[in-house]
Amino acid sequence: MSELTPLGKAEAAAREAAANTVDVAQIVAAVVAAQQAQQPAPQPAPVRVQRPVGLYVAAGIGGAVALTALAMAAALLAVAVAVGAVCATACLLVLKSLLTDYQKGK
Repeated sequence: MSELTPLGKAEAAAREAAANTVDVAQIVAAVVAAQQAQQPAPQPAPVRVQRPVGLYVAAGIGGAVALTALAMAAALLAVAVAVGAVCATACLLVLKSLLTDYQKGK
């Protein structure tokens, strides 16, 4: 059966191609396996921590209240200083008047 008919040639070529295909498939599988073994495992995406918004709202409201209290305390201090200045001025005027009267009496 050493006849070289076109059908025989095609059959031999098909057998050779099938054998080569199996070899190529095995080589490709080996290369893919080697590449996968070399690649590090993908890292999972970092988990995003969402902070509660209520905490920030409460801090803002607390800060506003504290700032208001400080402003009112400063205003009250200013009123107290003004009252003290008026009292000191009145006291000095009364003392000056008493001194003037006392010196006229001598």
